[in-house]
Amino acid sequence: MIRFGVIGTNWITDRFLQAVKEMNDFSLTAVYSRTSDRAREFAEKYQVHHTFTSIEEMAISEVLDAVYIASPNSFHAGQAITLLNHGKHVLCEKPFASNAAEVEKMIEAAKRNDVLLMEAMRTTFLPNFTLIKENLYKLGKIRRYAASYCQYSSRYDTYKAGTVLNAFNPVFSNGSLMDLGVYCIYPMVVLFGEPKEVKATCFMLDSGVDGEGSLLVKYDEMEAVIMHSKITDSNLPSEIQGEEGTMIIDHIAAPGHVEIRYRDGKKEVISTMQEGDGMYDEARAFVDLIKQGKKESSINTHRNSYVTAAILDAAREEMGLIFSADNNRKPC
Repeated sequence: MIRFGVIGTNWITDRFLQAVKEMNDFSLTAVYSRTSDRAREFAEKYQVHHTFTSIEEMAISEVLDAVYIASPNSFHAGQAITLLNHGKHVLCEKPFASNAAEVEKMIEAAKRNDVLLMEAMRTTFLPNFTLIKENLYKLGKIRRYAASYCQYSSRYDTYKAGTVLNAFNPVFSNGSLMDLGVYCIYPMVVLFGEPKEVKATCFMLDSGVDGEGSLLVKYDEMEAVIMHSKITDSNLPSEIQGEEGTMIIDHIAAPGHVEIRYRDGKKEVISTMQEGDGMYDEARAFVDLIKQGKKESSINTHRNSYVTAAILDAAREEMGLIFSADNNRKPC
């Protein structure tokens, strides 16, 4: 039985806990929130007896083995490092941290303390993403990766009415690129590795974060085009274009239908049915790694998380998007 604490009492934590409720080796034993009232309220919902309002006290507690972090992005690195330094395994929501310098410190802490650290990018653990990887060879020489994630934020109307919530606040290292663009970038890194060059543009909101934007990413023999937005919707699929065919992916963050259209006109559906919430797959992988004594995922590797963070840094530099957390970061 792996005893978990959670940091963050929002909808994503609720979704995570619903996804893992059938796991017989997962036990929720602790809840952290910045206010004791919210911590108790959330704990009562899940019949948990231990609550914390101090990360340090949570880190030294003997009632948990691992922690799922779903706090605002700007808190990820500090919270993770404190927990790692006290021997706790950490599953941290995407984006891993505010910048690559923070990611590097997180990785160093995990290695120094011989504990597991993994980014909670669920996409790469989904069965259909595995099928995407396994069928890439059918496309021939890959020439373009085109990914789009544009979803009108439920918080944007509140923003337009004059209230800046966390989702559009640079203090919390937020914005369209960090929230949605990362879902396009991380799979690209897993499939194709580290790029040679990153160009980026965006529409900057008055609050100081990007509402939407685009990236043009250069590899040796291919390019990637990425579109992301929190202020518009898009129904465009994503594509991986090869010289022998094109793979069409209905949703890059959660592939449901994936097919290949060959140059000779033939079509091949390669996707399978996704069973349950995709967050189960990442949680199952994380718990299995702990039980196997592993300290790093072979899928969401430390390197993949670092390269993704470096791409986000390079894009933000082009966009002129600066976070408070960038004060001490090293240039990419």
